[in-house]
Amino acid sequence: MPDMDRWPTGRLLSTAARLVEHSWNEKLGAIGLTHAGVIAMEVLSVQGPMTQAQLAQLVRVQAQTMGKTLSRLEAHGHISRERSASDRRSHVVTLTDRGREAVVAAADMERSVLAAASIDPDSLRHELQSVVRELANRMSTTEAAIVTAAEPTVPAEAN
Repeated sequence: MPDMDRWPTGRLLSTAARLVEHSWNEKLGAIGLTHAGVIAMEVLSVQGPMTQAQLAQLVRVQAQTMGKTLSRLEAHGHISRERSASDRRSHVVTLTDRGREAVVAAADMERSVLAAASIDPDSLRHELQSVVRELANRMSTTEAAIVTAAEPTVPAEAN
């Protein structure tokens, strides 16, 4: 194991995030999901149907990247895409019932990944929320709005 006492906090944070994401992706694969797909579905769960371009903007990825994620979600029945009535060039993305069930299952899987660590997941969550809020406050108004709009709502029992 490397000498993490000498690592800067940013490296610790990014390494922990990658390890959690990798562990979570292993579990999510069993239900046809990826971390990226769950993020998109969480935004749809909170914000409701929206265009693919709007979703890409909220999740902070390129429209082409979002298109690939949505194709996978659609193939597994988690979302549906229909042409927009107001702009035939756009597709409106909607979370399906199966997608809503998958969002709940994914949250349970995430909790199980964090439960494997000998830490208090509620305290970690609270500290990470503080970091996100503080850093978001330093962003431009537009950037901060995107970050907070993409924030999924977590059921009270999961907090």
